Amino acid sequence: MKTTEDLTIGALSARSGVNIETIRYYEKIGIMPSPARSASGYRLYGSDDVRRLHFVRRGRELGFALDELRGLLRLVDGHTYSCEEVHALTVEHLTDIRQKIVDLRRLERVMSDMAAQCTRDQVPECPIIDALFEMMPVARQTRRPSARTVKGTSPR
Repeated sequence: MKTTEDLTIGALSARSGVNIETIRYYEKIGIMPSPARSASGYRLYGSDDVRRLHFVRRGRELGFALDELRGLLRLVDGHTYSCEEVHALTVEHLTDIRQKIVDLRRLERVMSDMAAQCTRDQVPECPIIDALFEMMPVARQTRRPSARTVKGTSPR
């Protein structure tokens, strides 16, 4: 049941730390329920709305996508969730995080290689700029074996 404290959207924004436009967007996409309205048409919010925005904000800080949070909120709103379902969603999210870490490490290697190729001279050609103009996306780029590579090992 919704508890109304008659908070304006500005007061809700201040208490939750979420921007006013973001709150409106969350209402539009169904993350936040449509608020009650005052006689003059102003949105009115309560402590449940503050709590919900804290949930969403914290979820975003932990890297959950809005669709993932919407799914979690549907479970919470319907009071139909089990710890097993929340665990499964969390493990799936953890898998995504681990893949992002792998991708970031690959990106770090590519950027490090590009920086190492730079002579810092004042020449019209720059290996970093050249690498950025290459047509192959970084995420799909594969490392070519170097002379330092020993069969079955990586140069790094």
